[in-house]
Amino acid sequence: MEPLKQTVSDVEKAFEDYLIIKYIEDGELVGSVRAYQEDETCYIGKLMVHPDFQNKGIGKALMNEIERQFNVKRFELFTGSKSEKNISFYEKLGYAGYKTEKLEREETIFIFMEKLAKTGTTAS
Repeated sequence: MEPLKQTVSDVEKAFEDYLIIKYIEDGELVGSVRAYQEDETCYIGKLMVHPDFQNKGIGKALMNEIERQFNVKRFELFTGSKSEKNISFYEKLGYAGYKTEKLEREETIFIFMEKLAKTGTTAS
């Protein structure tokens, strides 16, 4: 997978284009996730949890909150097709793989996963 190469300007622009949710513990940023809506789909990306804070429910809490913020019919995300831990995590949250694809400038094959929104559970 290509290394993440973002400038400060790129990060600042992300705040204009995405809803970004952060998780703070004891005054320290330990996780975040971002998403945007296009038509009836919420595209989720960049779920991150600091390694020292993983396996404590933070990723699940971030995913639940980002899903709650969008009134859509479906959610979509992608991860490396060999990232068994990530795939298992998303499956436990109700996501299912529906295609694999190699993206431009990447050697990694990604699995795209989706989840249909439950009626009455999204924000209005």
